[in-house]
Amino acid sequence: MKSVDRRDFLKLSGMAGVTFTAGLFPAYQASAQAGGDFHFVQISDTHWGYKGPANPDAEHTLEKAIVTVNGLAQKPDFIVFTGDLTHTTEDGAERRARMKRFKEIVSALNVKDVRFLAGEHDAALDKGAAFKEFFGATYYTFDHKGVHFIALDNVSDPGAKLGDEQLAWLAADLKQRKPDDRIVVLTHRPLFDLVPNWDWTTADGAKAIDLLMPYKNVVVFYGHIHQENDHMTGHIAHHAAKSLIFPQAAPGNAPKRPPPPPFDASLKPLGTRDVAMSSAKAPVIVELPVTKA
Repeated sequence: MKSVDRRDFLKLSGMAGVTFTAGLFPAYQASAQAGGDFHFVQISDTHWGYKGPANPDAEHTLEKAIVTVNGLAQKPDFIVFTGDLTHTTEDGAERRARMKRFKEIVSALNVKDVRFLAGEHDAALDKGAAFKEFFGATYYTFDHKGVHFIALDNVSDPGAKLGDEQLAWLAADLKQRKPDDRIVVLTHRPLFDLVPNWDWTTADGAKAIDLLMPYKNVVVFYGHIHQENDHMTGHIAHHAAKSLIFPQAAPGNAPKRPPPPPFDASLKPLGTRDVAMSSAKAPVIVELPVTKA
């Protein structure tokens, strides 16, 4: 496969109609203390184990995405999967079998640092028990080249809550940050009320946003809604990622979420995301379509 560099990304964006979003950290000013440039890849809603008309090629789509990511001319510093790694099942043994197979497939990634968040399909039925067996903690932090990353769990609680314990943990972590630190929040569901009656919300997400508001440079990346969506809560930007397996209907006022739209043979509604972080200029989001090889 031909490698894909950042110039190729720009060409792909023009073909697929994807969006570039500059100024993720509007108040950020580069300094000598800032870390070096880097980029990471976000993959969301792979739903391994799904079988249905929304994607007749579901068994191989994840493998194709891995080929695409491995073909990048510049290897990402890390890769993060923002939830719904597997498709839901009430059979605990099957849930673990799907997670095992998912982990086997993504082991082909040529990036050593791969991080995972749970989605409700992975964790809501057993409060994250199986997920923890295979992938570890459901919420955690890490730092990379001057950026503080916070991974939140708004799916293990069947009520779509972060919960008091996690909110207290978040508050304690943020107390260690400076007001102008660069902070990236990773989550599965949106923290704000996008379409509550479609389950596109976090019941106590407003509390998390309130904790984040004093910090000038915060951006949130999430999944769950299977499409790009950009939203602002005050100065905090929230960016939803495409699903890798099938799209969902655009946010609307229908009492129930419609079924996924018909399969698109071009796979254009599906994809992964590359986020370029720079200490000298505004970060850039680039949407990368699934390779059809």
